[in-house]
Amino acid sequence: MEKISLTPQEILDKEFEIDVRGYRPQEVDKFLDLVINDYNEFIKEIKKLNKEVDFLNDENSKLKNELRRLKANIEAAEGSAQGNGSVSNVDLLRRLSQLEKVVYGKNERE
Repeated sequence: MEKISLTPQEILDKEFEIDVRGYRPQEVDKFLDLVINDYNEFIKEIKKLNKEVDFLNDENSKLKNELRRLKANIEAAEGSAQGNGSVSNVDLLRRLSQLEKVVYGKNERE
């Protein structure tokens, strides 16, 4: 957040010079402009981070679903291998290879 000029402590500690009629309006306006700009930057940053959080949550959910599906496929492959003596290690390796292509192929495109 390198665009932020002020810290909360700087705002708290800010003292304006007092002339005969009170604070100098130009000085106060200039300081308030800095505060407003900082708040605008904070709002932009918060919106950006919220979008990123939403995207990452969606991505996480997709990956969890894919993991569940792959685990179910592996369990099904293991179950059929145990229940049916005709499935060989070569068949299991082929199935795993196809699953890896699905998983890694999707990750390369994103």
